Amino acid sequence: MTAPTGSLYLVPNALDLGTESTSTPLDKVLPLGVIRIAARLEHWIAENAKSTRAFLKRVDTVAPLARPLQAISIVELPRPPKGGQPKAAGPDAAALLAPALGGHDIGLLSEAGLPAVADPGSDVVRSAHALGVQVVALPGASSLLLALAASGHNGQSFAFVGYLPVDAGARSARIRELETISRRSSQTQLMIETPYRNAALLAALVEHLQLGTWLSVSCGLTLRNGFTRSETVAGWRQRPSELPPDVPAVFSLLAR
Repeated sequence: MTAPTGSLYLVPNALDLGTESTSTPLDKVLPLGVIRIAARLEHWIAENAKSTRAFLKRVDTVAPLARPLQAISIVELPRPPKGGQPKAAGPDAAALLAPALGGHDIGLLSEAGLPAVADPGSDVVRSAHALGVQVVALPGASSLLLALAASGHNGQSFAFVGYLPVDAGARSARIRELETISRRSSQTQLMIETPYRNAALLAALVEHLQLGTWLSVSCGLTLRNGFTRSETVAGWRQRPSELPPDVPAVFSLLAR
């Protein structure tokens, strides 16, 4: 008789990593049921062990952890080469799932938002499917979908394109390419940037997009001072905005 396997839970994190709002009670931004599941898990696969411990401390204030924090196993995901693509499912990812094969549930956690969505972890999820480990995605905030919903842009057809090139010439060419794709397909184009480069990306978008293209910026989603501004590039040029250098933002454009 085959021993039962555990499940892989995709646990959403809050969106306030690195901000003063990390003192906000976790049940203000995550469903209580999700927090209770996180509290009972004794095995974790994480993007970052330190931020996972911080997350579990916040969980413990709402739902007591099943075991002391120091007794909980946290294994970090292998870091891909900078700019590299996620690796195909392989022995490394399968090894991370050993507790599940032994009958223990595992949590997968990224530093913010949903794991494996604009964050690492998809190789572990693929390995779980290949090994017959049940994958359970838990509900929580995704900055991409919140920004899309708040933008007023096309929510029926959209693409997340990740980071734009840092080089100014390559970045401007990519912006024009995305605008052409958006106009041809009426498709919203979503992108992100490292917070300290938010201002540079916004300036490049305002400079290189056509005046009638709609541009939206959602900054600090779920935070106390979070906001979304969405209007034409002409409006952005007439009324410039400054973005904080330490708060995550999601950018989107829709060319009409």
